[in-house]
Amino acid sequence: MAPKSTVFKVNLQIADMDRHYYQDHQLTLAQHPSETDGRMMVRLLAFIINASADLVFTKGLCVDDEPELWEKSLAGEINLWVEFGQADEKWLRKASGRAKAVQLFAYGGRSVPIWWKQNEQALARYHNLKVWNIAEESVTAMTALVSRTMALQVSISEGQIWLSDSQQSVLVEPEILKDIT
Repeated sequence: MAPKSTVFKVNLQIADMDRHYYQDHQLTLAQHPSETDGRMMVRLLAFIINASADLVFTKGLCVDDEPELWEKSLAGEINLWVEFGQADEKWLRKASGRAKAVQLFAYGGRSVPIWWKQNEQALARYHNLKVWNIAEESVTAMTALVSRTMALQVSISEGQIWLSDSQQSVLVEPEILKDIT
């Protein structure tokens, strides 16, 4: 019998001064048995950065033809496709062809600059692709916030993201490696 996903309940209070977005979200995150706490928190960070009423987590790792996070229009068009890790150029090409905007949240510490150097030129041609780098220190700090039930307050201003629970606060400053052109 295959191991089951672990379910996390997240109550987010987002105050995004950069986008003038102020909203509460009640999320249920399923952590795949092969997924680390750090990766799950990067997924949550991607949600926070792009939060909207239509942004949803999908079946992700279990489905080959969908991202793990996306925003679709009422007509079924994909407005935003979000990927994680150090994705393959072919997969990002497919996503760029299907969605109006694609975001990749790269993480992995010292391996990210190596991956970026190998892929930067190929990815430059995708004008609807934005690539973020989440520093290993930030990923590690965010894992300290992990619990089966999380109540997080988020404040975003001038590119700085503060995540806080009742015990601690974590500063995350994502680096943009490639912006949409």
